[in-house]
Amino acid sequence: MTSLSDPKVLEFLSQGTRTAKLAFVTADGRPVINPVWFVVEGDELVFNTGKDTAKGKAIRRDPRVSICVDLEEQPYGYYQIQGTATISEDPAELVRTATVIGGRYMGADRAEEFGKRNGVPGELVVRVRPTKILGGVDMTG
Repeated sequence: MTSLSDPKVLEFLSQGTRTAKLAFVTADGRPVINPVWFVVEGDELVFNTGKDTAKGKAIRRDPRVSICVDLEEQPYGYYQIQGTATISEDPAELVRTATVIGGRYMGADRAEEFGKRNGVPGELVVRVRPTKILGGVDMTG
């Protein structure tokens, strides 16, 4: 499976405020996992990060990433998205994506505040296009 538009995958990823775990490799070769807030737009998983953070530097150096989103309660489930990231520093896109992500995680009443705070120069919009998707829901069934 390679599409985020699969109804089961899309429903799972879009439900509530699940946090994605982003895996990448640092410049010295260490594997690292960091949490990220995200949204799904079309067939891409989208998040913001700072250009000079470990995530930002790693993705600019090597755009191959893996992301895991899981359900830590019954019926348990997860999806792992392996893919290639692209980045944008477009100011309008930064504000828009930060606002949408803020709305998901902070609520509609704080979305604009989050967008203004995080959609600024020095931030990146990261779009991950899947090359492979693994996992499923109801792991106990």
